[in-house]
Amino acid sequence: MIIVHGVIPIVPEQREHALELAREMSDATQLEPGCISYDFYVGLQDPNKLVLFQEWETMEALMRHYQTEHMKLFMDALPEVVSGEISTRRYAVQTVEAIANEHEENYAPKSEVPRIVH
Repeated sequence: MIIVHGVIPIVPEQREHALELAREMSDATQLEPGCISYDFYVGLQDPNKLVLFQEWETMEALMRHYQTEHMKLFMDALPEVVSGEISTRRYAVQTVEAIANEHEENYAPKSEVPRIVH
């Protein structure tokens, strides 16, 4: 799973427009294959900050999202409403089971590991 977290500072006078853009983007994106969740939230400490939280099944699904028409429209409209630097972070998340399976696939059984004797 891929998680993306972003913070978008918005111009106070453009807040309602920014919220409408966020609603449209969220509605369109949640229909995309591979999208688990895609939501914007208003900051409690600063109501002129939008927080974006997205979850994707795969990196490929996220990359396809970047090529959509609604993403292009959203990115084209952002300069009208943004008041500073947008920050984003992306995380790759694995389940405990996936990590255990990866461990088994990437490492030889103990009986096959050569012993090092000093």
